[in-house]
Amino acid sequence: MDIKDIQELIKQVNKLNLAEVTIEKKDIKLTIRTHEPGIPSTYTMMPQQVMPAAASQPVTIPATSTPQQVADAADAKAAAIAEANLVTIKSPMIGTFYRASGPDKPACVNVGDEIKIGSVLCIIEAMKLFNEIESEHTGRIVKILVENAKPVEYDQPLFLIEPM
Repeated sequence: MDIKDIQELIKQVNKLNLAEVTIEKKDIKLTIRTHEPGIPSTYTMMPQQVMPAAASQPVTIPATSTPQQVADAADAKAAAIAEANLVTIKSPMIGTFYRASGPDKPACVNVGDEIKIGSVLCIIEAMKLFNEIESEHTGRIVKILVENAKPVEYDQPLFLIEPM
């Protein structure tokens, strides 16, 4: 890894606004770290056995990674952080998940719909009873995690919503 590769990685870390990226190769470990947005990245190269463990979980990628692979790893971390800010609506029972109250009816909710407390999100059929599942949150549907007419377990995630 030469200085141009390191400089390109620093640019990618700054562009993606990452806090830290660690690259390991045999006996070398490269860490690129920013402490606050707007402060330029720094980097250190030291033998792996001397490098102290980080307090938070950095993104670790192989040293042979391209800048695109660094960007992909950063996108995955950003997606995980975004999901951490979402509310998960889980199934209150075992049954069959239905997005609509009937085959010829429109879906109760779709991705992007704004919901309020008490909005019907789906139907779960359990022991020949059709149970309307209502929202306990106000927000926007970000992701529907179960396919229509598929079985669900108790406490299985059904929807991800962005609180409002």
